[in-house]
Amino acid sequence: MKKIFLTAAALLAVAVGSVQAQTQDQEKKALTLEQVAQGIPEGIVNSIPMPVGWYDKGNLIVSQDRELGLYNLRTGETSPYQMPEPKVRPAILEELSKTVDNPMFSPDSTKIAYTKDNNLYVMDVATGEHTALTTDGSDLILNGWSSWVYYEEILGRATRYKAFWWSPDSKRLAYYKFDDTNVPMFPIYDAKGKHGTLNETRYPKAGDENPKVEIGMIDLTTGETVWADFDREDDQYFGTPFWSAESDKFMVPWMPRDQNHLILYEVSPFDGSKKPLYEEHQRTWIDWIDDMVFTEDGFYMTRDFDGWEQIYFQPFDGSQYIKLTEGRNWGTRILKLDEARGVLFFTSRAEISTRYDVYRLDLKKRTTERISFGDYNFSAVQISPDNKYYAARISNVSTPTKTVLVKIGSGKKAQYTVLGDSKGPEYDNYKLSEAKMLFIEVDGYTLPASIRLPIDLDTNKKYPVIVSMYGGPNSGTVMDRWSAPSRGNQLWAIEGVIQISIDHRASGHCGKEGVNYVYRSLGQTELADYIEWVKYLRTFPYVDAEKIGITGFSFGGTMTVLALTDGADYFQYGIAGGGVYDWQLYDTHYTERYMDTPEDNPEGYAFTRVWERADKYRGGKGSMLRITHGTADDNVHMQNTLQLIDALQKADKQFELMIYPGGYHGYRGYQAIHSSNSDLIFWYRWLLGKEAPECLLR
Repeated sequence: MKKIFLTAAALLAVAVGSVQAQTQDQEKKALTLEQVAQGIPEGIVNSIPMPVGWYDKGNLIVSQDRELGLYNLRTGETSPYQMPEPKVRPAILEELSKTVDNPMFSPDSTKIAYTKDNNLYVMDVATGEHTALTTDGSDLILNGWSSWVYYEEILGRATRYKAFWWSPDSKRLAYYKFDDTNVPMFPIYDAKGKHGTLNETRYPKAGDENPKVEIGMIDLTTGETVWADFDREDDQYFGTPFWSAESDKFMVPWMPRDQNHLILYEVSPFDGSKKPLYEEHQRTWIDWIDDMVFTEDGFYMTRDFDGWEQIYFQPFDGSQYIKLTEGRNWGTRILKLDEARGVLFFTSRAEISTRYDVYRLDLKKRTTERISFGDYNFSAVQISPDNKYYAARISNVSTPTKTVLVKIGSGKKAQYTVLGDSKGPEYDNYKLSEAKMLFIEVDGYTLPASIRLPIDLDTNKKYPVIVSMYGGPNSGTVMDRWSAPSRGNQLWAIEGVIQISIDHRASGHCGKEGVNYVYRSLGQTELADYIEWVKYLRTFPYVDAEKIGITGFSFGGTMTVLALTDGADYFQYGIAGGGVYDWQLYDTHYTERYMDTPEDNPEGYAFTRVWERADKYRGGKGSMLRITHGTADDNVHMQNTLQLIDALQKADKQFELMIYPGGYHGYRGYQAIHSSNSDLIFWYRWLLGKEAPECLLR
């Protein structure tokens, strides 16, 4: 039985509090739409420094307004700071990058590795000599250049397709070799020019064959390549690898295609032999190890197999396995290890799922101490070299962000210095919409939301609602942190629209147990929890239950269409951008992590065919869906939207459609401006029943 954690009276109290605040603030100035259109007036929000690192134990490096500065702890003064020139001038890299891909210096700066035409090369900086380390590169054989699914889902976009790694001693270069021969090609049409062109991407959709991968380690002295002892014919994945500090071990994370078994292998660069260092099984799926700190004896890492994220130590010899933390930790990230003092610093959402705190872990006693303070979210945390201070940004939804320098103590009231406060001198002179946190309880899980009520709220009136969400597993959108007054959040508050961001139990607030609810059934639990949020909102007398809008992009686009079909009794209007409308059309690694293969889970995949729900969408008067997609989207193919709109047309359902020629997964430049204006026009027309003011259209 589902129950509500907060009653209608709770939010009504928020509303009444808002009305009382209005009465107290009659002398405050009201923002006009014209002001909002031009940007929030000066003086309401201050620019503040961002801590980015430490120069030494007495000087903090900060960034503000694109300028670097040094904050001196002793004097309290900030002076301009210039980053030291690199040992090797970057001009070489700049020149190389015009003709090659991902040029990267060796650690000793004597060589540069790069890829070109899917082959791996090395350049001697002193002589300028270029040496080809591989020669079989082609459209299908990729040496040191990622196959698409590895770039997008495993190694990450930040790599820019780079799939090679220097050893710390600069004597070896390891790389992944991809064979895309059996990976299906997906054509993406570009309409430019007289005849158009095709971008032919080797993109494995759920159930398709993946690229075959080999791992080579090249001795640059001899030119010899040693191959890691893995069978390329196995259906498997390799994660981001790591070299040991001594360059005598290459550590490779491995999973089978099912992604429920992880092994971290130690691979010898001398003969390619491998041995397991760490092994893990889970009932559902396993995420890659991406937060590791290495020592001479082993490594620290964060894992979630006990339902929450804990920090563990694993010796290289496998002699023991040590769990170092306890509790309901999530979003845990290791900040710094002080081996000499036996202390490890980390951040985690442990006190409450919507805020990050800072902790100090005593490695010998295995005790954890919170060293942050108050009901604030802590971000951009930087620990000083002597571990006596840390700098951070702190805030919550009702407290503007401050940059603080905190003295690390034990059992004492926090001592800190404010280096900057976002609350400007004019902040209290204006009527501003401020967010509030809300919580409901569904099936024993506490779910958060942040809400902004209209300025000058009248509890006797009815107000439309715009719901924002994303919906992806462990990808929540709700955090108890400040969001500065902006064009978007203030104009809707002025126009009388309630804004709310919501999360579900699999968003990351309820541990791995909560995330596991989406296993083999993407979309079902998420929508059920979103409907509970609307049921909750409907209990408030000032919410217009017939004008609930919802919007999201990518996974959020998927959930928007689900909301207006399966959830049509609760959501009437929506803007869906770049969504997946049949998970069989998305890539192997991401989709099968949660869904298994279409062959193994036909019923689960059948539910994800959102276009089959076209008859449930109401369309026309009292309901409208706006769909957008970029034609060049190589992540979520426009194929998804084409199949959806075909189904809507067959069902004779009316909808709005906007296609962005050459647009990718996220619109840029003039397309971003057009999309923003179009969204604005949509919400004004369907939620407010009027045209969008010209002053707001860019």
